[in-house]
Amino acid sequence: MQPTPNRESPAHVAIFMDGNGRWAQARGLPRTEGHREGLKAAKRIVKAASTAGIQNLTLYTFSTENWKRAQEEVKFLMGLVSKYLCAEFDFYKEHHVRVVHSGNLEGLPPEVRDAILRVLDDTAGFDGIRVNLAINYGGRDEILRAMSKVPAGRLPCTEAEFRQYLDIPDLPDPDLIIRAGGELRLSNFLIWQAAYSELYFSDTLWPDWTEDDLATALVEYARRERRFGDAR
Repeated sequence: MQPTPNRESPAHVAIFMDGNGRWAQARGLPRTEGHREGLKAAKRIVKAASTAGIQNLTLYTFSTENWKRAQEEVKFLMGLVSKYLCAEFDFYKEHHVRVVHSGNLEGLPPEVRDAILRVLDDTAGFDGIRVNLAINYGGRDEILRAMSKVPAGRLPCTEAEFRQYLDIPDLPDPDLIIRAGGELRLSNFLIWQAAYSELYFSDTLWPDWTEDDLATALVEYARRERRFGDAR
């Protein structure tokens, strides 16, 4: 039997929200303004993804490599996260958004860690789209942290067993990974989970993303034939 194009909405979409700084620089603005606009784009896409029936949405918010950026920019990003995470509760409630987190909490400033834990608790009862915020996240770092949790007596382990030590064990592998901003690489994003994900690259910088951009990506995903290693 020949594989057929996927016609269903993906259960899990992961997005690399790239291009905030370049968006601002192209307009003669400080990079921080690009991050503010990127936050607005994130809200648009969460709403659009919920409407499209996507059950899980991962947003690559701050990577383990982003600490290498200028101290002023990193400080601004951390402040943006801690300020707006809990301030958006009305938005989460309106759209039944359950927020979860991937990444190393221990490596974050206390105020950011507290904001994440609070919003996880505040939205735990919502039954709509699950939005996974990847903050202080790196794919290799997640794998290393998972390996450190595996009891010595349980090695070697199966893939299913190893999954239980990942940041969110019940989060399905992403059906579709989207990268905005024109770059053509995964940049340490969901390295374990991306083994059979469909990849979609967009030249549109993240602050300019709208519902139409997500719709275009979903149309392209629907055209794909997913074989999962089957050559038939």
